[in-house]
Amino acid sequence: FGSSLEFHVMCDDVVLVTGGRGLVGRALQAVKDKWDAEWHFVHSGDADLTDLASTHTLFEAVKPTVVIHLAARVGGLFANMADQIGFFEQNLAINQNVVKCCHAHDVARAIFCLSTCVFPAVVELPMNEKHIHEGPPHPSNEGYAYSKRMLECLVRYYRQAHQREWLCVIPTNIYGPHDNFSLQDGHVVPALIHKCYVAFRDQTAFTVAGSGKPLRQFVYSEDLARAIIALLQKDHCKKNSSVIVCPDDGDELSIEEVASTIAGAFGFSGAVELDPSRADGIFRKTASNLELRRLLGEEFRFTSFADGISKTVEWFRDNFEDCRK
Repeated sequence: FGSSLEFHVMCDDVVLVTGGRGLVGRALQAVKDKWDAEWHFVHSGDADLTDLASTHTLFEAVKPTVVIHLAARVGGLFANMADQIGFFEQNLAINQNVVKCCHAHDVARAIFCLSTCVFPAVVELPMNEKHIHEGPPHPSNEGYAYSKRMLECLVRYYRQAHQREWLCVIPTNIYGPHDNFSLQDGHVVPALIHKCYVAFRDQTAFTVAGSGKPLRQFVYSEDLARAIIALLQKDHCKKNSSVIVCPDDGDELSIEEVASTIAGAFGFSGAVELDPSRADGIFRKTASNLELRRLLGEEFRFTSFADGISKTVEWFRDNFEDCRK
């Protein structure tokens, strides 16, 4: 966490992490020793969070004092477009049930994970926490986006009505070990890692869809995990209902730079080719981390993109046969 940060953690905290086998859940498992607590990482096989009774049973069994809610139905662009109703209804049910159980079981502190897709498709840059509801989200995944917006509302309402110390975190593009490296459904970093792996193996060109010009902010999964733990300390959850988690201004990278960094991590010396016939998507989605810095200070350090990619590529190579792809 950085030597200047102090944490006051009760050793008798019981932490329940939903979505415990996902990208961020695995990252929390990697850094959980930072917090001397009793940890419970659960997944869909442990409880059906779309069912309120099943969710209550889980909370009764674990008796958490702290909840980190990561579980969600997620999917790629085309999956979202094909089933807006399903993504909206299932995520709405999951989120409502977890929030209700947090209240019913008197959970002292909680973190709920949103996504930058909650922000309007057309918004003033850099985006900040006040922009969430200032216009419709992008239509391609509006079912998922609106379910996450409703979660932000629920958390804010419970804070107001019951003085709950609950907080929504809004990370920018997350990457790291245990991601979904599918060439079809993976997000940009894991999909490019898989594509470069194939190009390196087969000695072919590494082709990147689009012009390579769009800019994005990336967060290494273990950095997000450390930020979540840090935000649960002291009085941070009392002060805010939501906070964006992303690197500092100036750390935006073009997709071409992302591809080049990945190629370097593989030691790939072949051709890196851009395919401008493929759509680029939104050119820029800059978010501000001023609120995060106000809470955690400059002492909280983010992993450089080059180091994060090096670690992720190494993990992918070591786990190629068994990882999600």
